[in-house]
Amino acid sequence: MFTYTYVNSTTYINVNSSNTPVFLFASCRLTRSSLTDGLKGTDTKTMTGRKRLTPEESRRSALKAARALLIETGPQSVTLKAVATRIGRTHANLLHHFGSASGLQKELALHLSETVCESIKHAVEASRAGMGSPREVVDLAFDAFDKEGAGALASWMILTGNEDALTPIVETIHQLVDEIAPEEAIDHGDAMRVHEETLALVLMAMGDALIGSALSRSLGLPETAARDRAERMLERSISLFHQQD
Repeated sequence: MFTYTYVNSTTYINVNSSNTPVFLFASCRLTRSSLTDGLKGTDTKTMTGRKRLTPEESRRSALKAARALLIETGPQSVTLKAVATRIGRTHANLLHHFGSASGLQKELALHLSETVCESIKHAVEASRAGMGSPREVVDLAFDAFDKEGAGALASWMILTGNEDALTPIVETIHQLVDEIAPEEAIDHGDAMRVHEETLALVLMAMGDALIGSALSRSLGLPETAARDRAERMLERSISLFHQQD
């Protein structure tokens, strides 16, 4: 029985029953020692040097690279090929994990929203306890859509036909609000203040990321105008929260 072993881009060998390598495309024979000598160098290092990652490690590595590409060059660059190149994996490997470029982008959107919402949750809790400021919450939300690229990513995915692109972001924000205001999550009455203010904050952050800078200049306002407005809104909200206590 013969087994075939890849040597380089042009040569394949087989190994016969006596374990003596034989070139398929040459008449000469090689001893085991000469084969070992011939495999020393770059090819052997390439075949053995790559660290084997678990599926979850591979997924996290891909999302980290995708996030870097998003921030550096925009959402159009977040493709399976670009991410695979950056982390030294194959296109097929990422296809296995994410299914498609749109699948990768959707996972990235979820990853961003989970990371940012966790930070916002802690900032809100700190503000309510008097250890933080409403501005920190505002900056976290606005930076997520602007500097972290969530706004551009969501817009890109919608424009390219990924209709459920916002689902992971929306669901994660909804979960965040329910955790911040559990009483509103249970009793959906008239007092849905936190839900309404979260809606306003997210829409302001999304709009500011897309056209805020240009619109502010056109209206003769500082570039921080939308953030300043959002900060005042949260200050009123926190003030009402303390009055209820």
